[in-house]
Amino acid sequence: MAALPMFPLGTVLVPGMVLPLHVFEPRYQQLVQDCLAAPEPEFGVVLIERGSEVGGGDVRTDVGTVARILRADRLSGGRVALATAGVRRLRVARWLDDDPYPRAEVEDWPDGDDDPATTAAAREALAPGGEVVALLRRGAALLTELGEASVPVDVALADDPVLASYQAIAVAPLGVLDRQALLAAPTAGARAARLAELLPGALELLEARLAGGGE
Repeated sequence: MAALPMFPLGTVLVPGMVLPLHVFEPRYQQLVQDCLAAPEPEFGVVLIERGSEVGGGDVRTDVGTVARILRADRLSGGRVALATAGVRRLRVARWLDDDPYPRAEVEDWPDGDDDPATTAAAREALAPGGEVVALLRRGAALLTELGEASVPVDVALADDPVLASYQAIAVAPLGVLDRQALLAAPTAGARAARLAELLPGALELLEARLAGGGE
C-alpha cells in the first residue's frame, strides 16, 4: 500500500482511457510539479460524488484509476495542460490530509477471476457482432444523428475481455454514476453483463431525444 497524490474529478477515468486536464488551481499545480519530479509521474483519479472540483469539501468515491502523465505543457499564470492516461484500477484504503493537495493510501485493484463460462460470455458480448458492441454502435449512430461528439459507429474493442470492458465503459453513452458502478464491478464478466443491462435504457433516452428534435 502506498501514498498517492489524488485528483478528485467530476468524471470517471478507466484504464486505457486518455484524459486531458487543464490544471489551474494552485494545489493541483503543486500536485503536477511533485508528480513530474517523481520516478513515475502518476496520480489517482476518483469521482466526486458530491461537492465541487474546486476548493475542497467534496465527497469522493473509494474506487478509481491511476493516471500517468504523458505530457505537460506550461501555460501562463502557472496553469498546466496535461495529457494523461488511465493505467490501472485502484482502491482507496485511507484518505490522508489534503494539505498541500488530496492524498490517499491506495492499493492496486486488478480484476478477479471469472469462471470459464463467464469469461466466454464476456468475450462473446464484447466481440464484433456481440451484444455490447452492437449496443455501443447503435449509441454512436444515435449520437451522430444528434450532432454530438461520439466514437466511430463501427466501434471495435480489444480482444482481451478486461481491456475491452474498460474500453466499452469509456465510449458508452452513460452517466457518471453508471460509469462509476461499472468501474467498481469486480471482473470483466460483471462489467460486460452490467453494460448489457444499462445500455438499452441509455439508447431509449437517446432515441427519445432524437424523436423530440434533440431536446
